[in-house]
Amino acid sequence: MTVDLDFLAVLAQWPQLARGAALTVGLTVASTLGGLAIGVGGAWARHDAPAWLRWPVVAYVEAMRNTPFIVQLFFLFFGLPSLGIRLSPVAASILAMTVNLGAYATEIFRGALLATPRGQVEAAASLALSRAQIFFHVVLPPALKQAWPATTSQIVIVMLGSAVCGQISAAELSYYANLIQSRNFRAFEATIVATVIYLALAVALRQALMVAGTRWLFGHSGVASGRAAAPASGSGPHP
Repeated sequence: MTVDLDFLAVLAQWPQLARGAALTVGLTVASTLGGLAIGVGGAWARHDAPAWLRWPVVAYVEAMRNTPFIVQLFFLFFGLPSLGIRLSPVAASILAMTVNLGAYATEIFRGALLATPRGQVEAAASLALSRAQIFFHVVLPPALKQAWPATTSQIVIVMLGSAVCGQISAAELSYYANLIQSRNFRAFEATIVATVIYLALAVALRQALMVAGTRWLFGHSGVASGRAAAPASGSGPHP
């Protein structure tokens, strides 16, 4: 049995694949910014907010974490128009990815917040800091650092989940892969090419997020502590 593979027939459509990959990256960036903001706010609400605000956040988190992403996407795109709210495919995709990531980020950050030593909070309170100052300046930074690897993995999962956004005609990578194979009937080759591109995007995104976390989000505290420790190590008498 001879298998006739023609990857060039798929790769010849590289402009479409590039446009799809670019939209996939754009959806991921937009949803990451919104999802992390929701995660921080949700973690604060579950950790330090009054009960009237805590329970709606709990309901949101449980609803998002216990329903399929494609159902959430279809609800926003096909369900909301019955209420008079119409979203474009890209807007619905960004919103669905954002609220999905926000729910998981809330739980990831909340777990990291619970691991904060109580002594740090009590020491900050003894300095007459407000509850907001304690949360944002004492509790949150080390919690984010601890939670960043798990958050990075979740962002990658959300990026890969964007493949279903093609079902509502968002022109991301899987949409163009399906479009190409429908034209040249090279379904196997188109799927393999799309898989390789998703793999490359996932690896690049993970590395970029880890570098960003180390260099810009958490690197300054490490540098500062290193500079503070240097004089202490060399403070002894010199021969």
